[in-house]
Amino acid sequence: MAIRDDTSEITGAVQDYAKAIWSLAQRSREPVATSALAERLEVSPASASAMIKRLETLGLVSREPYHGVRLTRAGERVALEVLRHHRLLELYLAEALGMSWDRVHEEAEVLEHAISPELSELIAAKLGNPTHDPHGDPIPTRDGEIDEPPTRALSELLPGERGTFSRVSDSNPDMLRYLSELGIAPGDELELTGQQPFGGPLTVMAGGREHALGPQLARAMRIETPGPARLPR
Repeated sequence: MAIRDDTSEITGAVQDYAKAIWSLAQRSREPVATSALAERLEVSPASASAMIKRLETLGLVSREPYHGVRLTRAGERVALEVLRHHRLLELYLAEALGMSWDRVHEEAEVLEHAISPELSELIAAKLGNPTHDPHGDPIPTRDGEIDEPPTRALSELLPGERGTFSRVSDSNPDMLRYLSELGIAPGDELELTGQQPFGGPLTVMAGGREHALGPQLARAMRIETPGPARLPR
């Protein structure tokens, strides 16, 4: 399908959907279901279906009947551009303005649609062309490339396994504040030392101390391990 040249069609809502589809697509090789997209964006399935049709008209997604949608290369470019804006803004707010890492996501969600590519590149240059945001997420390049090293959720590790805490979901500020209180940050070496049965807490060794982490937080934390990585659950 032909891609429209009128960039005014790429609204903030279109960017939000493209970014959400891209993020959901990282969890599985399957097409992104409308229901999953609606849940992530907190909209009705009917609203998600209507926007998917719009993205298809713009040439940003392809639909697989009864399965879901995939971003086209043009859709990936839209998603990765707004993701670059978002993650650069998060880092700028944290480093230049001293904002805590549990607050920058919400602010960047608003500002990512307002800045131009030119301003985004000025921010990148000011920060020394960084590769990761405050939460450890890789920042896409200006050419629309992204380096996503294989990781596993902390909850997937077995007792005795070690790895580097590489990134954490930025969608829950309470989780980020809790990690800050524990003194755990991306780049730290962790070892899973124990796991309670029936969905109980996990015990990890970090910085010479043991900490108990709930299963929800353990699922949100991504770990780089020496062994083969599996697709997220």
